[in-house]
Amino acid sequence: MTRLRRTPRTAAIAAACIAAALLVAAPALAQGGDSVTVDIMSKYRVAPNITYLTASGYESKLDVMTPRGQDPAPTLIYIHGGGWVGGTKEASVLRALPYLEMGWAVVNVEYRMARNELAPGAVEDCRCALRWIYENAEDYNIDTSRLVVTGASAGGHLSLTTGMLPASAGLDRLCPGRDASRPGWAASDEYEMPVAAIVNWFGITDVGDLLQGVNAKSYAVAWMGSRPDRMELAKHVSPMTYVRPGLPPILTIHGDVDNIVPYQHALDLHAALDEAGVVNKIHTVPGKGHGNFSAEESQEIFRVIRAFLDEHVTGGGGASTGAE
Repeated sequence: MTRLRRTPRTAAIAAACIAAALLVAAPALAQGGDSVTVDIMSKYRVAPNITYLTASGYESKLDVMTPRGQDPAPTLIYIHGGGWVGGTKEASVLRALPYLEMGWAVVNVEYRMARNELAPGAVEDCRCALRWIYENAEDYNIDTSRLVVTGASAGGHLSLTTGMLPASAGLDRLCPGRDASRPGWAASDEYEMPVAAIVNWFGITDVGDLLQGVNAKSYAVAWMGSRPDRMELAKHVSPMTYVRPGLPPILTIHGDVDNIVPYQHALDLHAALDEAGVVNKIHTVPGKGHGNFSAEESQEIFRVIRAFLDEHVTGGGGASTGAE
């Protein structure tokens, strides 16, 4: 089984990728001769490649980008896609920019791929990343009452499971224990870790649907492996299983001709959330497939996201970098 070997050099490369991505974006975000990105760079600190979990001989890492010297910030948890079999957090770093521009903190999460651990490994990892954020929020100026989790494709699925799973699902048990030495924190294997909202970009909502029949996908089969109880496990890691009253607001973005993750997954989740009385919204991109939205479509999507978060997370008082 192939595993990525972590070295000081790879950590340095990852940090350089984050800095370079911000610099590359500067011309695109320049307004009136002043660069929004330079303003962001002066107001943020970056802590790259923090190990939040060691499991199956693999160190799962995250990066934290947090504003300097202000009150605890609303925080985006970004989970990359790749069908649970590929992708990296570094390749997704530019997706942090709209939130950094709004003055948010960003936590960019990686997790074990199928080559390192089959299902439910990726779900467990992302839940442990959420626990790490709760454990370390004070150190990184993170407001745990304003956590928003997001991701695309498999990352959309993982954003949903991260924000929807109850502790009783039993998928938090690999996580390092709660720090009982901190005031107000009691050691416990199971405790709830609520998020304020979920932004789901064309995520898988019914994993079993992708294992057999007309919607079968090789990436889902690879993640599940050949275990005889794979359909039962697929249900255990499917967001549809956990639809219930009291969930955080959920925004779903999906193209209606997606042939990688069927658009029906978004419709089914939307209908189930409506029935459960959960605040939710579906933003459909007509005639589009699995992402690759145009600049105009992306601008509209982020207008929708900002309005959704303004209404349900920041109450119209979202943090700001001060950039105009």
